[in-house]
Amino acid sequence: MKIAAAAYRMEELPSLEAYAEKLESWVAGADADLLVFPEYAAMELATITGRAGDLQAAIDAVSELQDEVAAIHVHLAHRYDRYILAASGPVRAGGRTVNRARLFGPAGDHVAQDKQIMTRFERETWGISPGGPLEVIETPHATVGILICYDAEFPLLARALSEAGADVLLVPSCTDRRQGWSRVRVGAMARALENQCITVQAPTVGDCPWCAAVDENYGSAAIYAPPDGAFPDSGILSESLADTPGWARAEIDMEGLRRVRQTGSQLNASDWSAQTPRLTALSRSALG
Repeated sequence: MKIAAAAYRMEELPSLEAYAEKLESWVAGADADLLVFPEYAAMELATITGRAGDLQAAIDAVSELQDEVAAIHVHLAHRYDRYILAASGPVRAGGRTVNRARLFGPAGDHVAQDKQIMTRFERETWGISPGGPLEVIETPHATVGILICYDAEFPLLARALSEAGADVLLVPSCTDRRQGWSRVRVGAMARALENQCITVQAPTVGDCPWCAAVDENYGSAAIYAPPDGAFPDSGILSESLADTPGWARAEIDMEGLRRVRQTGSQLNASDWSAQTPRLTALSRSALG
């Protein structure tokens, strides 16, 4: 299974046709079965309507274009025979606004996944709410789960997906500074270690002064594995240049991943349950 994670630069776009052309150039050049685009990279769509400068107007603009954007992804997934995790964006749903990503398949279908836990900016400034529950998505290549940015910093979310069968966790992210990107990176690597799975981080990069929500972006795309078996000692299968648009690509040996879970030097995934009796036996001591 070939995976590509995008370090993606948002741009001001004159039309939906220009967006479709840009996206197709990325998809055509990826050479992978599964492509992952970043969190909130859909905000560039607001520039098409001229409403990117106002936070709430930008939300409306992006949300209103969801059907047209879905049609573009359906076409590209079918034409190039690829699974595409589209850039997430704000969507008005049932009287609230959620941060939603959608995974499109070559057959023309798709599954939506909303972010579970909001950052302070999303909650306090932008008014974004937690969305629908986590889902495990079956594909012919692997069983996939999606943890949008901050979600990857919470081990129990990843554990729930892993216990439901997820082999690959997709982590689209959007962070303004290196420290934010590092938090998500550390979280993604830890989730790969704990669950003996593959994690895929796809960030936004570059400055976008036309939208206060995504005006600064830092990161590099990467694909992580448990540092065991035939996987790299660092756990890093592929990593793009920092703050530079482009793809990080890796070919995943799914059978090798299953062997690590069964016969690895350590068995983190199956040993997870060993924590529980240690926690219930928690006691308190005092030293003078």
